Amino acid sequence: MQLVCFQVLLMGKSGSGKTSMRSIIFANYIARDTTRLGATIDVEHSHVRFLGNLVLNLWDCGGQEGFMKQYFAQQRDSIFRNVEVLIYVFDVESQEMERDVHYYQSCLEALLQNSPEAKIFCLVHKMDLIPEEHRENVFKGREEDLIRLSLPGNVTCFRTSIWDETLYKAWSSIVTMLIPNVAALENSLSHFATVIEADEVLLFEKATFLVISHCQSKKNRDSHRFEKVSNIIKQFKLSCSKLGAKFQSMEVRNNAFAAFIDTFTSNTYVMVVMSDPTLPSEATLVNIRNARKYFEELENPNNIAMNHQNHMFH
Repeated sequence: MQLVCFQVLLMGKSGSGKTSMRSIIFANYIARDTTRLGATIDVEHSHVRFLGNLVLNLWDCGGQEGFMKQYFAQQRDSIFRNVEVLIYVFDVESQEMERDVHYYQSCLEALLQNSPEAKIFCLVHKMDLIPEEHRENVFKGREEDLIRLSLPGNVTCFRTSIWDETLYKAWSSIVTMLIPNVAALENSLSHFATVIEADEVLLFEKATFLVISHCQSKKNRDSHRFEKVSNIIKQFKLSCSKLGAKFQSMEVRNNAFAAFIDTFTSNTYVMVVMSDPTLPSEATLVNIRNARKYFEELENPNNIAMNHQNHMFH
């Protein structure tokens, strides 16, 4: 299997929350445990295997002033060359916003010289510190400033907190943009949902439980449900492993719907939501089993056989 490697820079001022979010998403920490993490010294390298053949070469760059100056002077070429993604984290309550902005713009200049095609993401972090009724306005203001500061380049901004689903939403969106065959994945998931008459189908990456693809036929009022499910199931999986048990599948039913979460391919879980709770479980589980082989092939771009799509379910 051919590996696809992406270099990802995680940058921002010291104390902005970079290492905490990385530990929650990729190292199975829960939010309250991140308080024991120390400051990152210089650059911490980690290789995160994602979806089997996608590797994120993640550089968590310490944000102390001395390190920042080094990155833009002596280490400029080595840090900013061959970068696919910059994720820059801003502490929403930072008392040194001017300095934060200066470092961010220095990153943009270094990328323009060394990796002009890099995708740029800004996370306005620790939003839980802002009263809930003001969060939307505060974020919109920061987003407008960052879009203006990033010109002529493009930036995508997210509001995040380690204490709620926003962190999963941001990282799901970022990682999804890196998946080479994401369009084929989304098309196939949509076809699968239509064939089995599901209200909604979600595809989760197995290790992180980030949502990497979804489709829905009926509107849902909760726009954060994917990330909430990610968070709940990931914590449940961790609880299972602490007890020496292995999480494989789950079924939730009430008088309005039936939801099934099941292992799908070797790198994913699938969640299927049906609005007819009288439907026998086995019918949905058989459809999931029948689709597995096709989606296994789809994960390897060399094996995509889109012309077989209409024959993947029986």
